[in-house]
Amino acid sequence: MKKWLLIGTAAIVVALAGAGAAWYLHVKQQARDIKGSPTVEFVTTQAAPPPPKEPGIAWPTFGYDGERQRFARGIAVAPPFRRVWTFRAQSLVEFPPVVGYGRLFFANNAGTMFAIGAKNGKRAWKYASHRCLAASPALDRHVVYETFMNAPPCNRAPSESLTGQAIAFAVGTGRVVWRRTIGPSESSPLVAGATVFVGDWNGRVWALRRLTGKTRWVTKLRGQVKSGVAISGNRIYVGDYSGHLYALNATTGRVVWQAKVQPRFGSTGNFYATPAVAYGRVYIGATDGKVYSFGATSGKLRWSQSTGGYVYSSAAVWRDRVYVGSYSGRFFCMDAATGNILWQFAANGPISGSPTIIAGRCIG
Repeated sequence: MKKWLLIGTAAIVVALAGAGAAWYLHVKQQARDIKGSPTVEFVTTQAAPPPPKEPGIAWPTFGYDGERQRFARGIAVAPPFRRVWTFRAQSLVEFPPVVGYGRLFFANNAGTMFAIGAKNGKRAWKYASHRCLAASPALDRHVVYETFMNAPPCNRAPSESLTGQAIAFAVGTGRVVWRRTIGPSESSPLVAGATVFVGDWNGRVWALRRLTGKTRWVTKLRGQVKSGVAISGNRIYVGDYSGHLYALNATTGRVVWQAKVQPRFGSTGNFYATPAVAYGRVYIGATDGKVYSFGATSGKLRWSQSTGGYVYSSAAVWRDRVYVGSYSGRFFCMDAATGNILWQFAANGPISGSPTIIAGRCIG
């Protein structure tokens, strides 16, 4: 009897081991890098997004435009550079400024918003929020919009009951035009038409009225939203911490499609980077170490490319190429259609910041 019991136990162990090995191979196969096609859902004839319509604004939002392509159209500054002035912000400035009306608008991690002269670096006004902050503002029609997280300490567990804010300021004086309570937000605002779009830690994407801050619509997603949204046509694109990427109807907030990172063993990847939209594709990096390209119309995975480290960096897209940094300490240039690595550069450490293309040069 014991003999048959041992044989049966051994058979079960072997079967479980075989099933485990099969599952491992299945997931490994699913998680492989996917090579893209230059002909499937890749549009090379699309017109470049127009420059900002409003005179006086040189850089209106994080990523430059609604598609967040991070390509500075019409800006021809190039090295060599020389320092003209220095401004001390008293705390880490993690996200870049927006530029308009002869001023730079930005905030430090301690939650202080600044407006300083572009020519002389002199402070025009500041606003102390007494909240944590990790986002670039957005400029539109003499108003600057910014999102704020919870009050310090900044490393509080997101599971706590916390609130954040979206605030609109008059660019000339810093006067608060409106203030809206949302979840803690490190989502750089995007202004499109009469609407301001932001995400928050409660997993919501908000469409707020530009003039009043009142809600047009709000959509609840699967996980925390820490990135900014991108817009192309009448669709909003945004990723969340459940590892899903979404296309939302910009008018109603309805989910048009959702896609996700490829499977992997252990914790799954999530999206912190802000997506970029170009050529009929959505480009976004994930914490699983991959850069992804999804069809903007279908939501289907068109390619994926490993980088060897977390990808917090939001991609820049220019001339059929995608530029992005990785926590592996390498900076990559990839073919926008196929994902093939065209070249890579070894930096001096992990890369978390996002690149910008200016005058044919990649600056990060």
